Amino acid sequence: MKINKVYIPLFISIILALGFVLGSTFNVSSDKGFFVRNTNTTKLHKLIDFIEREYVDSLNTDSIVDLTVSEILAKLDPHSVYIPKSDLEAVSQSMRGDFVGIGVNFYMFNDTLAIIKPIANGPSEKAGLKAGDRIIFADKSQLFNKKLETNTLFSILKGKQNSKVKLTVYRKSEKRKFTVTLTRDVIPIKSVDVAIMVSKTAGYIKINRFAETTYDEFLKGLTQLKKLGANEIIIDLRDNGGGYLESAVAIADEFLKKDELIVKTKNKKGKENFTRATEKGIFESGKVTLLINEDTASASEILAGAIQDNDRGTIVGRRSFGKGLVQREMPLGDGSAVRLTVARYYTPSGRSIQKPYEDKGENYFNEFQKRFETGELYEKDKIKISDSLKFKTKKGRIVYGGGGIIPDVFVPLEGKHGEEMTMLLLQSGLMNYFVFEQLDQNRKVFTNMSISEIKKELAQNPIYFNAFKNRIKESGIFLNLEQQKEKVIHYMHAEFVQQLFTDQAYFQLLLKEDKMVNKVLSKKKV
Repeated sequence: MKINKVYIPLFISIILALGFVLGSTFNVSSDKGFFVRNTNTTKLHKLIDFIEREYVDSLNTDSIVDLTVSEILAKLDPHSVYIPKSDLEAVSQSMRGDFVGIGVNFYMFNDTLAIIKPIANGPSEKAGLKAGDRIIFADKSQLFNKKLETNTLFSILKGKQNSKVKLTVYRKSEKRKFTVTLTRDVIPIKSVDVAIMVSKTAGYIKINRFAETTYDEFLKGLTQLKKLGANEIIIDLRDNGGGYLESAVAIADEFLKKDELIVKTKNKKGKENFTRATEKGIFESGKVTLLINEDTASASEILAGAIQDNDRGTIVGRRSFGKGLVQREMPLGDGSAVRLTVARYYTPSGRSIQKPYEDKGENYFNEFQKRFETGELYEKDKIKISDSLKFKTKKGRIVYGGGGIIPDVFVPLEGKHGEEMTMLLLQSGLMNYFVFEQLDQNRKVFTNMSISEIKKELAQNPIYFNAFKNRIKESGIFLNLEQQKEKVIHYMHAEFVQQLFTDQAYFQLLLKEDKMVNKVLSKKKV
């Protein structure tokens, strides 16, 4: 390691904070709400009006209003936020679970839009576009030799359903240029990454967020796994920052018996709402395990709390984030919205898992550094618990409130102290882009290889490992990867498989080396 260890937790924290914010750590009620005006708003309206009519310089009062709204919400709690008009559509698409577009995963490679992989059954795949193709024009919009922002590209490639766009494409593998006209269509944004068998009797389902479509996606996967013989289900909620409360409740209902409590919410007026399981569950017997970590939050914690407090399954991993607040999205009438905290939620045992938020800023969301320093990411005994926040599960087991779900079975952060940076690096987009560039140079060669042949090529030919080391060095990150060469090759192999084969093959490969999954599947009782 060439980095002073003092900076290790800071580096990790920055990476995690970035991913965590992008992952939308929230718990949302999908009920439509609205604002009721009161006379106290008159002063604010008058001030804005005075500025518009009388202020000596020209100003964009919209930006002033945006700033004012954000500052007001910042005084409340960390999860009450303002969503400007420019961001609302993207947020809405993520939570809705689809968008209208051409259906490609892309990468701006050397200032040219390159297709990493067409989305299955999307317009691009149906039109014959392939991984490695460059889109150089969309209608008359030039997409090369320009420093185009991602949002600009989205606005060009997305559009109304059934609208058409003429693409000019350069296929590097054939050294030819051609045009194709696509009809934009609805493209799903998966919230369930995969549902696969990880042993003869155990199924694995990975949920990345809780959107409107999550329950349907989950139920489809669960049903398929049951048909394949699964009598044990592993639900992976790691790095799942939350989403719609209703989706998490519906999933919990599949595992709990009729009338078992799933969650309780309590609003400003003290009104309590109890949500209980119905009789519809399709997996009310059989082993259930939930995987959580420090970035598991809100709706994920509702699901984990319901399973744990009803003694329905085992929670494996590390202490979750600790968010017990419920937000409702409320439109402001100009295309923007606020997501306002309207209630607190409580797990079936009666505990609130909301952590303190006196500090509503960066330190609240970026608690990873604090947990790193206290050692709780490596030892369960280092987790601070309060005896005054002691609760009992349905069968009388002791659980604690006050800051996240504490797992029944603790699994430390992967890697020894000092290896965290490497693990985070391997799981970042850097590996994704590196592998694309390697494929771009030798796509024909790799396309004709099997999964095992790719592994052999990467392990035996040092050019790939050395190229990745150089890429990391060029990025300004100095790590001694030699000591973790085997792990680097493993993640590199998995990324090659994802880009050349399927998500199922990718997860099958990664999960073989996953400490939490292996803990669940081991003969040791958990």
